[in-house]
Amino acid sequence: MSDSGEPTQLTARDVLRFTNVRRMLGSSFAFAIGLTLQAATLGKHIFDITGRAIDIGWLGLAEFGPIALLVLVSGSVADRFNRKYVAALALAGEMLCAIALVVYSLSEPTAVWPFFVIAVAFGVSRAFLAPATRAMYPMVAPEGGLPPIIAMSSGVWTSAMIIGPAASGFLYSAAPWVAYATTTALIFIGIIGIMRVQLKRDPTPRNPDDKATLRSAMEGLYFIRRTPILLAAILLDLFAVLFGGAIALLPAIAEEQLQVGDVAYGWLRASAGIGAALMALFLSFKPLRRNVGKALLIAVGVFGAGTIVLGATHTYWIAFAAVLILSAADMVSVFIRGSIVPLVTPDSKRGRVSAVENVFIGATNELGAFESGVASQAFGTPAAVIGGGVATLGVVAVWWFGFKPLRDIDMFSDLDAPENPV
Repeated sequence: MSDSGEPTQLTARDVLRFTNVRRMLGSSFAFAIGLTLQAATLGKHIFDITGRAIDIGWLGLAEFGPIALLVLVSGSVADRFNRKYVAALALAGEMLCAIALVVYSLSEPTAVWPFFVIAVAFGVSRAFLAPATRAMYPMVAPEGGLPPIIAMSSGVWTSAMIIGPAASGFLYSAAPWVAYATTTALIFIGIIGIMRVQLKRDPTPRNPDDKATLRSAMEGLYFIRRTPILLAAILLDLFAVLFGGAIALLPAIAEEQLQVGDVAYGWLRASAGIGAALMALFLSFKPLRRNVGKALLIAVGVFGAGTIVLGATHTYWIAFAAVLILSAADMVSVFIRGSIVPLVTPDSKRGRVSAVENVFIGATNELGAFESGVASQAFGTPAAVIGGGVATLGVVAVWWFGFKPLRDIDMFSDLDAPENPV
């Protein structure tokens, strides 16, 4: 607390003085580059083999399925076991998937079903990685330092979204296996880094008699349902991501609408990271302090408008700018929701809540990719992208008038987790 009695608000510079914060962010940076590099390469690789946008959608569904099916298990694991070791084991699983992609791509494949099998295995690992790592950030954050750490962690991922996809164009043009091998090395570096992170002791001691039951596993769902602001924030991004899955269709947009090659596609994919990283950097040093709820809704609206422009244009630089702007707006949404969720969730439930959030939002990127792939196959890529943007704007309108408690959030300091959650 400050001398005036107001909650202490640390800046990004303040929290970077803590060794474990730097280690956590550094580890995330390494494996995030690898994962974004792999995602950009894999979507392009599959589309080049089949030429069908629907196969990009099937890839998304293959990754989403395990995450949804394991939501009750993965959240409980993150809450009951050391989150650092859970994250390291999940990363090891993802590294094995990257090695499998290296081996298969060396065979010069013409069938894509093995990619989907590997994607299912990758989804299993990701199901455990996301809740464990998200719940680790409050455990390395100093008092008053969580919002800037959330902004920087988002910045880490979005910086990776520049480096990984941009590199994918060059590495893929050399050979797909080179890109997958680079992913393998980066994930390995991430494992080493995350094992060096020292977590603070949980503020809420676990009851040794607390057994792993179905009710305990479902507590994340129960808690979200009982917390209106949390439910509204998660559902908002759920529908926005579900309808606005245009990024997944960038291989088809680059080839069919913009008629550009591998390197230009890589930079188009990287423009998402450029916009998000610039916004994350801005939020790290100038975090939102007032009118948080309205800013969230406006940001999702800008995301929808940018999606419409992307679907309508046939000009590369307009598409590049549209992806940059919609991704910057999405970063505002990620920052706000990423701060709301841990602030209103007690530590004892953060793993389970993060697992549910991962299904509703993080993994919904893959479900959104499936929806976009199906719509693109049925109506054409431009119609699918424009329709998604229009639907996103409709969601914002409904939430603006229908979820007043979310819209009226003023400051993050107004939000508190219950001391004795039921």
